[in-house]
Amino acid sequence: MTRLRRAALIAGLAALTLLGVAAPASAHNVLISSDPAEGDRLATAPRQVTLTFDQEVQDAGTNEVAVTGPEGGRWAEGPVRVDRNVVTAPLRPLGPAGEYVIGFRILSADGHSVSDEIRFTLTEAGQGTPASTSPAAGGQGGDQAGQGDQANQGTDQEAAESSTGVPVWVWILGAVVLLAIGLTVALRMGSSPGKRS
Repeated sequence: MTRLRRAALIAGLAALTLLGVAAPASAHNVLISSDPAEGDRLATAPRQVTLTFDQEVQDAGTNEVAVTGPEGGRWAEGPVRVDRNVVTAPLRPLGPAGEYVIGFRILSADGHSVSDEIRFTLTEAGQGTPASTSPAAGGQGGDQAGQGDQANQGTDQEAAESSTGVPVWVWILGAVVLLAIGLTVALRMGSSPGKRS
């Protein structure tokens, strides 16, 4: 009976170890601060968006930051920069007063994409003009913006599919299988002495 208990204890500890490894392996990056912050009311337009995460962000060329104004215009301009856990994106000089939405999608440290939105309000209108009002806006700029969005969505999907992060369900399934094997071995070891006697 002591062999049975010992084997069951070993199998249980192995399962707990696997579950403990699964938690950090599945942890996505979490946004811990932003500038502008959620709900900010600003009289002066920011020159860039800064996003700070709890872990490093992979600089894989798939990170995106978009800023949409109250009239649907796009205000992010230039490449997204990654410095460890800080992501920055330059902005065009903002225009109309009203609510602006920062949408972001970054490649998490575990290989999964993380996305969210942050809203802030510009209380005093600026003199800037947006890059385009919508993907279908007339002119070459609008068409290129729409094509760029489609390309970025495809790139993000490919990055998510080819990511090195392992989903948590794989770890849980492995722990269950290991536990079942351990219990089977324990039961066989426990019944062996009885058969010999």
